[in-house]
Amino acid sequence: MGASETPELLPEGGASAELNARPAPAARSSHRPGVVVLDYGFGNVRSAVRALERVGAEVELTADRHVAGEADGLVVPGVGAFAACMAGLREVRGDQVVDRRLAGGRPVLGICVGMQVMFDAGVEHGVRTEGLGEWRGVVERLDAPVVPHMGWSRVEAATGSTLFRGVEDERFYFVHSYAAQSFTQGHDDDADPRFTPPLVTWSSHGPADSPARFVAAVEDGPLSATQFHPEKSGDAGATLLENWVRSL
Repeated sequence: MGASETPELLPEGGASAELNARPAPAARSSHRPGVVVLDYGFGNVRSAVRALERVGAEVELTADRHVAGEADGLVVPGVGAFAACMAGLREVRGDQVVDRRLAGGRPVLGICVGMQVMFDAGVEHGVRTEGLGEWRGVVERLDAPVVPHMGWSRVEAATGSTLFRGVEDERFYFVHSYAAQSFTQGHDDDADPRFTPPLVTWSSHGPADSPARFVAAVEDGPLSATQFHPEKSGDAGATLLENWVRSL
């Protein structure tokens, strides 16, 4: 979890090295936004790259913090344990990249654990790990009799959502045991009423009479995130990614 100096790309043999070995693409045209999928060792990166390319983005998979900082959009994927993902992010200085992009109003999209790390902390097996602290709250195990939550579920899309435009009533693919189960505007009671509050989309898992309700997506200025996997969510997920790419 240290912030030691690291190479601009992950070591040979990693996913980014494999994809970056392809011939360099032609110069990007103005109508194809440039998106970086951050390659820090965690996430369904190849599926994310292909899904984003299909909806019109020019995509690069890399751990290079300078390239990630300058892209039109940055995607932070994530699978597995919260603590391991945070360690991987810090190893490539992804925490700094996200912070600087958001400070400059540059778009970031978190997916699955890539969403969870945006909160203050995650608690797994009684161990608390500090997150990026962009949103107030703690990611905890779902309070449901059957975990993980795996499969297709509907969401309660926030009114006025850009991400869910045209797919408000569709199902999305979830694979997770942990989630943020509350959302508070602002951080440390510093919510400023002059700014537009985040748009929060919800979903639930468990028995119909007492489902566990959790945050399924958030749209907060330049920072957006989904607990589900849009790259695995068929046409609905493709539309959501296209909505995000078009907003860049």
